[in-house]
Amino acid sequence: MRITIIGAGFTGSVLATELARSAPTGVDLCLVGTPDGYGRGVAYGEARPEHLLNVRARDLGATQDQPGEFARWLNLTRRAEESFLPRLVYGEYLYSRLQSAAQVSLAGFNQVQQEAVAVDREGGAYRVLLADGSDFLTDRVVLAVGTLPPQRLQGVGPRLLVDPGYIAWPWQRNLYGEDALARVPNAARVLIVGTGLTMADTVVTLLRRGHTGPITALSRHGLLPRAHLPEPGPAIALPPNVLHALNSADVALLLRTLRSLAPIVPDWRALVDALRPYLQGYWKTLPDEQRARFLRHLRSYWEIIRHRLAPSVHEELEQLQAQGQLRIRAGRLLRARRGEAAVEVVIRERGQAHASAEQYDVLVRATGLDTDVERTSHPLVGQLRDAGTISADPLGLGLRATPQFEVLDRTGAPVRGLYCIGPLLRGQLWEITAVPELRVAARQLAVQLLKAPSSSMRVAREPLPLAAVATG
Repeated sequence: MRITIIGAGFTGSVLATELARSAPTGVDLCLVGTPDGYGRGVAYGEARPEHLLNVRARDLGATQDQPGEFARWLNLTRRAEESFLPRLVYGEYLYSRLQSAAQVSLAGFNQVQQEAVAVDREGGAYRVLLADGSDFLTDRVVLAVGTLPPQRLQGVGPRLLVDPGYIAWPWQRNLYGEDALARVPNAARVLIVGTGLTMADTVVTLLRRGHTGPITALSRHGLLPRAHLPEPGPAIALPPNVLHALNSADVALLLRTLRSLAPIVPDWRALVDALRPYLQGYWKTLPDEQRARFLRHLRSYWEIIRHRLAPSVHEELEQLQAQGQLRIRAGRLLRARRGEAAVEVVIRERGQAHASAEQYDVLVRATGLDTDVERTSHPLVGQLRDAGTISADPLGLGLRATPQFEVLDRTGAPVRGLYCIGPLLRGQLWEITAVPELRVAARQLAVQLLKAPSSSMRVAREPLPLAAVATG
C-alpha cells in the first residue's frame, strides 16, 4: 500500500513521522511538498530570527504522548522551558524528527520535493500530478496543505497589484532570496491590512531593519492580539454551569456564562485554555445558523484571546503605539490604487458614514489564515473543487469531511481513500490550527490510514519521480 501526504509543513511532517514510526514492511510512504520549508512549513521554515513562537517551549512537542519532546530535544532548563523561542528553531526540530523517523522506519519513506498540482481518481486509486510534469499512482492521499494563500484585497487596482508599492505577502522571496519587506525604505509610510499575528511579525521585521516611518495597521475591528503572561498562571477546571452551556449548542448562553465567570477567575487566559479541550465537541453540536452567528459577531474577539503573542512582542507593539509610530485602526479599505507619487487609498473607519482619502508609500497585505475553498487560488485545491472531488464548507471554513477525515464530494458522499487534516477542517472541528489539536488528529489519522485496505484499493507500483525523491 502506498500512502501519499500532500503538504510537508507542520501537519504533513507530523503525520508522516507518526506513520513512519508505526507502518509495517510493505507500506510505502510518500511526503510531497515544495522545497521551501520542506518538513518545516511556512510558519517555521520561512520565518525570520525575530519571529517568536506564541506558545511556551514546554508545550510544543509534536507527539501526542510526549508534549515536552521539543524542550528535551533542546536540553532546555526548567526556566528556559517557559520561554518563547524563535520559530526557526522549531522548524529544525520538526525536520530533525522527520528525518530520524525516515531512517528507522520499516516502511519505504519517499520525500518528494515538488508541488502537487492535481489529484485524479484512477480506478480504485489516485494519480498525483506534480509541477515538473511527472506523476505517480497511490492508494491513499492525505491533503495536509495547511492554510490557503491569502486572497486578493478587495478594492486594489490592477496597476497597484504589480507595483513595488504593494506587498501581497510579506515573506514572499525573490530570485535572490530576499523577502518582500527588504525593499521597503526605512522612512516609508506603511499601511498594513490586518492586525493579527502576521501584522505583528511584519512590524517586528520592519523595526529590526531600522524602519523609522509611520506604520498604520487596519482591520475591521482594529483588535490587537493579547499577550501571554510572562510567567504561566495556574490551570483551572470549568465549573458545572460552563459545562452545561457547552452542551447547549447555544452560543449566546455560553457567552453569558463565560462573562459571569470571567471576573472571579485568577486570569482570563486560564479560562480560555480550560475551554480548549471541549471546543471541538462543542463546535460539532452547533447548527450552521449558530456557527454563522459566532463568525459574524465573536470570531475576531475569540481570535485575539485564543492566539496570543509572546510577552516581549506585545510589549514592543505597545511601546510603538505609545510613541506614535504604530497606529491600530478599525475600518475597511475601500479602494487602493497607484497614484503619481504614492499609493492612494480610501478608508472608512468603523462606525463612520464618511470615508477618508489617504496616501502611503507601501501597502502590505497581512490578513493571515484563509480557508475559503470556493474562492482560493491554490492550484490543487481548486482542481479538486472544480472536479467535484471535494466540496466547500458553507461558511468558508475549508472543506467538508467525515469524522474519519475522509473528504466529501459535491454530492455529500465520502471519497474513499482521500483524506484531509489541518486547518481545512475548521468547518468540522474549528480548533484544528494549533499544535495540541493537530498532534492528536495526526495520531488518529495515522491509525485510520494503516487499517487494512480492501483489495480494490491496491495499485500496481509505479516508480516515483526519482529526480525529486530522497528515500529514507
